[in-house]
Formats: sequence, structure tokens, C-alpha cells
Amino acid sequence: MAKMAAHRRRRQNRFGMFLVLIVVIMLLVVVAFNSVELMAKQEIYHQKEAALEEQIAAEEKRAQEIEEFEKYTHTKKYIEEIARDKLGLVYEGEIVFRDEN
Repeated sequence: MAKMAAHRRRRQNRFGMFLVLIVVIMLLVVVAFNSVELMAKQEIYHQKEAALEEQIAAEEKRAQEIEEFEKYTHTKKYIEEIARDKLGLVYEGEIVFRDEN
């Protein structure tokens, strides 16, 4: 009887260990699957971050160009240019040649 009880306990222990092993393997599979999914998301986020950094650089460059243009609009050269092009003004004694087109 003692032998059968010991044999039955061993069999139950093996079955219990088998169940634990199955659960551990299932957990590892789930963790591995989620890990792959997270890596894919991380790559997408890195791409978005790079695109946003490019946009920031472009906007900073544009802001700098606008600032330079603003400084240029306060110069005598710009005022003269606008007066000639938009208003048709010329200096006294200056001769203007125009195409007949």
C-alpha cells in the first residue's frame, strides 16, 4: 500500500509539474508576443519622432527667414525697391526704360 501511495504521489507531482510547465510556457509565449508588438510600436514612435524633429527644424528655419525678411523690410534698399516697383517712383533726373510688352 505504501508503494502505491508513493507511486500515486509521484504521478500527481509529475502531473502538477507538467501543468506548471505548460503555464510557464504559455506565459513566455504571451510575453514574447507582446514584446514583439511593443518593439513594432516603438519603431513607429521613433519614425514619428524623427518626422516631428524634421518639422521642427523646418519651422525654425522658416522663422529665421521671416525674422531676416522683417529686418530687410526696415532697410532703405527695401523701401526704395517697393517705391520703384509698386509706386513707379524714380529719382530726380533718372531715366526709365520700359519694354513695350
